Amino acid sequence: MTHWWTPARAVTALVLVLCAAVPYLAPALDEPFYVIVFARIMIWAIAAVSLNLIMGYGGMISFGHAAYLGIGGYAVAILGFHDITSAWVQLPVAIGLSAVVALVFGVICLRTRGIYFIMITLALAQMVYFLSVSAERYGSDDGLNILWRSDFGTRFFDLEDSVVMYYTIFAVLLGCLLVKWRIVMSRFGMVLRASSSNDTRVQAVGVPTFRYRLVAFVIAGVMCGLAGFLQANLERFVSPDMMNWHRSGELILMTVLGGTSTLFGPVVGAVVFLMLSEILSTITIHWHLVFGPFLVLVVLFARGGVMGLLGSRARHD
Repeated sequence: MTHWWTPARAVTALVLVLCAAVPYLAPALDEPFYVIVFARIMIWAIAAVSLNLIMGYGGMISFGHAAYLGIGGYAVAILGFHDITSAWVQLPVAIGLSAVVALVFGVICLRTRGIYFIMITLALAQMVYFLSVSAERYGSDDGLNILWRSDFGTRFFDLEDSVVMYYTIFAVLLGCLLVKWRIVMSRFGMVLRASSSNDTRVQAVGVPTFRYRLVAFVIAGVMCGLAGFLQANLERFVSPDMMNWHRSGELILMTVLGGTSTLFGPVVGAVVFLMLSEILSTITIHWHLVFGPFLVLVVLFARGGVMGLLGSRARHD
C-alpha cells in the first residue's frame, strides 16, 4: 500500500520549514551566523538543482557547471566596478551571459558522450576560469569586492536588508524547484529522460534529441548563473575560485549525495554536504578524512542518495 506521507516527503517539508524559519530561529538561539550559512546552502542548492536537471534526468555529467556560478557573479561585480548597480541591468546581463555561454558550450559538448563529454565540459570551464585569473583589472586571483548589492530601485525590495536578501534566495530556490518540476513532468522532460536511457532509439522514432538536450543544457546554465548572481550579492565578493573545477565536483557530490533523478534530492544533498563540512571543520582541520569515507559509504550503500534511501524505506512500509 502506498502512503502519501513518506519519509522522503517528511524530510522535504522539514528542510523547507527550517529554511523559512532560520532568520527568526537562529537569533533566538543566539546563533545568528547560521542565517548566512543557510543562505549559502540555498544558493548552492539552486546550483545543484540546475545540475541535476541535466545530470539526473538527461545523463549529462558536467564537470564544468560551476563556470556559470562565476559568470553570474562576475556580471554583478564587474558592472558594480563600473558603478552600474541597477539590478535591472545586472540581472539580465548575468542571465544572458550564462545562457549564451551555455549555448556555445552545449553545441560543442553535446556532440560527445560519456567520458569525452565530462572532459570537454571540464576543459571549457577551465578556459573561463583562467580568463578570470588573467583579468588583472578585476582582481585576478585576489578577486573583486562588491561595495553595493544590486539595486531594484524600491525600498520595499532592498537587498541591503539581510532578511530581504535571505528570503529572495529562498524564493528563487522555490521558483527553480517549480520550474524543474514542470520541465521534468512535461513531454519535454519525457524526451530528455528517454534520451538519457537510449538516445539512438529515440532518434530512430524521429525525435531531434540534440535540440532537447541543448535547451535543457541552457536552462541549467541560466539557473546556475542566477545562483552566481545571488552569491555575489550575498558575499559582496567574487573570485576565480568560485568557478574552479573542484566547485563543479562539489556540485556533483551534492547531487549524488541527495539523490539524482529526484526533485528535492540536490537540496537535501546541499544541506547535508555543507552542514557536515561546517560542523566537522570546527572539530578538526583534517575533516576531509572523515567526510570522504562517509561519501563513499553513501555511494556504495545508498545508490539513490539520501532521498532514494528514504523512498525505499517508504515502499517497504
